[in-house]
Amino acid sequence: MRCINKLISCLLIASLSISLSACGKEQEDVTSYKLYDSSFEYGLTQNGATSDVELFAKNLCVANSDDLGTSAVDSQVASGAGAFNITDQSTVYAQSIHEKLYPASTTKILTAYIACMYGNLDDYYTVSANAVKQASDSSVINLKEGDVISLRDLLYGLMLRSGNDAAITIAEGLKGDTESFAELMNETAKSLGATNSHFITPNGLHDENHYTTVYDMYLILNAAIQNSDFYEIFTATTYTAKYTSGGNAKTVDWTTTNQYQSGKIKKPAGFTILGGKTGTTGAAGYCLVLLSENEENDKIISIVFNADCRSNLYLLMNEILSNYCI
Repeated sequence: MRCINKLISCLLIASLSISLSACGKEQEDVTSYKLYDSSFEYGLTQNGATSDVELFAKNLCVANSDDLGTSAVDSQVASGAGAFNITDQSTVYAQSIHEKLYPASTTKILTAYIACMYGNLDDYYTVSANAVKQASDSSVINLKEGDVISLRDLLYGLMLRSGNDAAITIAEGLKGDTESFAELMNETAKSLGATNSHFITPNGLHDENHYTTVYDMYLILNAAIQNSDFYEIFTATTYTAKYTSGGNAKTVDWTTTNQYQSGKIKKPAGFTILGGKTGTTGAAGYCLVLLSENEENDKIISIVFNADCRSNLYLLMNEILSNYCI
């Protein structure tokens, strides 16, 4: 017991000595800790000085899970919707924007973006039997096995006519098979911050494990339109494709399925519709991802997912643009 007490006394004296010796020294202010500088010192970040750190969302519209503006429109006609002013980086409308939903053919935005990044638009692909094996009611550009067609023409067929056969041909041409292409889709989506998405196919045909969110689709399109080839294709209204089918030259004209651009639906006053991608399946409902510009020259990405019918799809889109994007 004496040994223990003696040890405790020694420790107390040593502790007191250290405390007293520190009294005459300037104490370090823990609030001055440089998080990013220290992280760099320990190899945790690539940036040295705090002022050099580039924040991931610096040029993005940021939004939490709260809805915004839904009471002023007929929001009940769709499961999710959003509008993002990408000029001033603000979210102006939000309706279940982080809820997982089926994107249908709006998936092809990501497919086209990847093709523009990794492919040569002047390369020619040969259409496989697998690519043309589509259901009778599938949206196609009527490719035949053995057709030889450029990636550029495939992309216009993909985005204007929503060709599911074009999507498969692109995936196989770039990565050899659709499974490998889907891996690239998921890698690309996550690199853009679209972490609530998972893609199975390049065309968006229904699969329970193929989903995204309104906000993730905004992130994907926002990145895609920075690519000049993608932007040119996405904003086109018509296109004439020329390719080889059965050994013969073939010419075909395609027109967009976006009814704003085709003139079937009247756009809201004060807006210029720049481009868009539609999507429809039984499970996904009616979907539209739109790029427009208001009178202030602000660019707007607006999205409606799972509308209950085509007329309500455009009704809600008009209401969102007119109320929140002017």
